[in-house]
This record gives sequence, C-alpha cells and structure tokens, in this order.
Amino acid sequence: MSSPGKTLFTFPIPPCGSQPAGSITVSLAAPRVYLLTFTIPPDNRLTTASCTAFLDALDLIEYHPSLEPGVVITTSGIPKFYSNGLDLEHALSDANFLPKKLYKLFHRLLTYPMPTVALINGHAFAGGLMLAMHHDYRVMNPNKGFACVNELEFGVPLKPAMSSIFRLKLPPVTYRDLVLEAKRFGGAAAVQAGIVDSVGGLEEVLKLIEQRKLVGKGDSGIYGLLKAEMYRESVGLLSEEGWKAGDEKERRLIEEEAKKKEEGEKTVQRLTKEFKLKL
Repeated sequence: MSSPGKTLFTFPIPPCGSQPAGSITVSLAAPRVYLLTFTIPPDNRLTTASCTAFLDALDLIEYHPSLEPGVVITTSGIPKFYSNGLDLEHALSDANFLPKKLYKLFHRLLTYPMPTVALINGHAFAGGLMLAMHHDYRVMNPNKGFACVNELEFGVPLKPAMSSIFRLKLPPVTYRDLVLEAKRFGGAAAVQAGIVDSVGGLEEVLKLIEQRKLVGKGDSGIYGLLKAEMYRESVGLLSEEGWKAGDEKERRLIEEEAKKKEEGEKTVQRLTKEFKLKL
C-alpha cells in the first residue's frame, strides 16, 4: 500500500460553459483514507465536466485493483470555497446536466460503498451544500465559510431530488431556516444545527475517522446497500423514474400557482369594486 501523503493520481477538468479548466487530485491522507481535492477556479462551480471528473475519481478509488476499500474525503483546493453551487447558465442550457450528471453524482455519493466525509474548507452554497449533504459525514472550517441554501435569493425553486436530502438529514427547524430564510450557518452554528458533525480541518477529519473506526466499514461489501435503504426517498428521486416524476410534479405546482394568482387578482378586482376599497 502507498504511504500517507502520496499522490495517487491527478487529471484535468476541461473548461465547461463559463467555467475555466481545473483538476482533481487524489492522495493518501492516511492508510486506506483517500483525499479527493477538486480545484476549479474561482469557486468550484458544478458543471458537466466537474461532475464527470468527480464520478471518474470515485470509480478509480473503488475499482482500481491496487486500492483497498477505505474512506473517501472530499475537499476543495480553493481556500475560500468548498463549492459555490451550480453554473446556472450551464445548468439551464443543458437538459441532461441535472439528471445525467448532477443527480448521478449525488446518487453515487449517497450510495458509495465506503464512508465519505466532506471537508468543507470554505463556503458551501446551494448545490455546493447539496454535494456535501450527500456525504456520510461533514467537517467544516471553524473560522471562515458559510453553509447556505440561497435559492430564495435568486428565485430558483428547489427540485424534489435536491430538496429531499435536507429533509432526510436535518432537523425540521434547520431545514426551514435553510430553505425559507436562506440563513447562512458558520462552522459552530452548523454543528449546533446538525448540518455538520464537527469543525476543523484535515487533522480533525482524520480524528473523526479514527474515533468512529470508519476505515473498515466498507469491508463487508454492504455499506452502500445499507445507505441506499436508509436514504431510499432520495435514491428514488435521483433515479431516472424519480426525477421525471419530480419534474412533472414541479410543473403542476407552477401551473397551480399561476392559476391561484390569476384567481386571486380577480378576487381583488371584485372586492375592490363591490366594497369600493381604496388601498
């Protein structure tokens, strides 16, 4: 087995949409502990290219004959950001991005046959926090960076396959504050709210792995199956059948909201005329 600190492999992430080129590197943080570092300046936006590279790296760790099962840590090579979420222009312009790339990555992490830990070294906003939530454990920088779901601020509704992971893993009050207030949680507040397990850096992640004896958890071969059952709501929504049903439900909700608005405006007109209201 390679010695701790050794770089196992690295490969480029090509430019995609408005995002420049980047890279993914996997090194050995400790025996059987794989540190996956992704770097896409300026803020690690998720695109088809970055999701594909992430999936390829996870495949290499799982299936390469020289690598034993262990634990996967993901983190950013950019100190300010773990990930600033999706490249919205790219996501909206490519109909295949969400179901075929982003959801595939979320599903892969959620059911990965080894323990996974997101080391959130900087901001994790929107899709970046979703990425972290699909890991088994999360450790956050105590001094800088916020965890936030800020779709409210730029007027984009959460799709079922995106929203379900928060409902499954977070207390209802935290879920409310994240989604309906776009509240930003720093490290200590994120621990208190149940978003992350602890604060710290790589040293604290390695301590968590040691204390919880995570390295051997994937040895029996059923770790991914256990997670698939635990999180079957999200697993279902991330599947092709699930996201198609979710998109249809979202379409109906948007149509119903438009109809309610139209009916509400008619009610206002009627009441204003009937009671001679002056507001």
